[in-house]
Amino acid sequence: MISIEKERELRTAVRPQVAVAEGDGIGPEISQAVQLVLREAGADLDFVPIELGERVYRRGVSSGVTDETLDLLRDTGVLLKAPITTPQGGGFKSLNVTIRKMFGLYANVRPARALAPFVETLHPAMDVVIVRENEEDVYGGIEHRQTRDVTQCLKLITRSGAQRIVRYAFEYARANRRTRVSCFSKDNIMKMTDGTFHQVFNEISASYPEIESEHLIVDIGAARLAANPERFDVIVLPNLYGDILSDVAAELTGSVGLAGSANVGERFAMFEAVHGSAPDIAGAGVANPSGLLNAAVMMLAHLGQVDVAQRISDAWLTTIEDGLHTRDIAGPRTRLMVSTSDFATAIAQRLGMRPRTLHAPTVGVPVMPAGFDDAATTALVKERVGIDVFLDWTGEPRVLAEQLRALPTPLTLEMITNRGTQVWPRGSDLTRCVDHWRCRFVGKERATMREVLDTLEAIHAGGFDIIKDEGLFTFDGVAGYSKGQGQ
Repeated sequence: MISIEKERELRTAVRPQVAVAEGDGIGPEISQAVQLVLREAGADLDFVPIELGERVYRRGVSSGVTDETLDLLRDTGVLLKAPITTPQGGGFKSLNVTIRKMFGLYANVRPARALAPFVETLHPAMDVVIVRENEEDVYGGIEHRQTRDVTQCLKLITRSGAQRIVRYAFEYARANRRTRVSCFSKDNIMKMTDGTFHQVFNEISASYPEIESEHLIVDIGAARLAANPERFDVIVLPNLYGDILSDVAAELTGSVGLAGSANVGERFAMFEAVHGSAPDIAGAGVANPSGLLNAAVMMLAHLGQVDVAQRISDAWLTTIEDGLHTRDIAGPRTRLMVSTSDFATAIAQRLGMRPRTLHAPTVGVPVMPAGFDDAATTALVKERVGIDVFLDWTGEPRVLAEQLRALPTPLTLEMITNRGTQVWPRGSDLTRCVDHWRCRFVGKERATMREVLDTLEAIHAGGFDIIKDEGLFTFDGVAGYSKGQGQ
């Protein structure tokens, strides 16, 4: 027979460890409130405190996280993170983006569900889940100032990344008994990047015939989400659109303070509130811990503790029904406006109770099938056909064309654009031109690397300021580059 101490030691050894970052601003208040509820509910967890955010930034760590903390996160595999503050100004990297990319957290999941009639909203039947790609798009943070007038940000969409997030959205829908997955993109304009995302969606949706699928251009999709969110169930989007619309969806429910968020990868997951650190109300005891609590509920489901997650969710809904509300959701149904800590205590007191009107949705964890991105490795014949050379130059398009055509380049000048709009050989004298020019040089059928280098050397020798170049390739004979606007 083993001792009580030994039994506790053995039990602790197999309990999931969760790294907890209490964050900045209102972070410590809501984090402590959530930890109280988790303990009272019997969550089988070991909390490992870590430090992230503003204090780390202020010590000169531009990422907001030290190498030692990153090692600890790798060991735990799960992070419950309260909001942090990123200092204003250059030189500081987004901590969220750093963690998402370093740990491969490709799926961001944000449920947005109305709590009518207890929390006021114009959309009482709303129950939508935003599944957002989390690593790519313009969030790669690859930006450059190229001329006095022009800065650029690169938008990167990979086929394999699109496959992972679209597959995850359908598996999420299947695991949670959802009936429709909608995809938003802007592929009427960004035909290659967003076009890839849309194409992958069409391919993968065919594997889920029991789930309805649709695609909408993101602007009309956003308009319909704002006007009639009840028509949507699960929405899958590239990173930027998902970031914006998940906050919109959360606010439509009545308060962004209600929404939790899961960031999921193959071997690591981070759970957080949707809202920020709100330093203007820090220490006032009025912050709503619901967003972080709902993130913790998602975390428990991720760790297999579904029964505890359900108990907490039911107690939270019962508290809302009983009219105990924090300031941000106070309204006609509020019986007593309570502080952050009192709200957490009220939830703990209602553990084991079931709500009378509101009901927590089914909690299901997607199971990603093996080989889900195999199609991304399909071999394609790639051939070089030319190069786009970007110049910092001031003058008229016709003059630039004459000067470039006079150079001894082995490749032929085919087109000049300014900010993407064709200005030579066709163009309009009404087009506003700045100091950023894309000059396309092509071979007769294909181009060798030697011809590309000789073309660049001739342009440089001609006194032009080359700020960037992009290779032009075909893949199985299909152009892997866009035309100029107006071409």
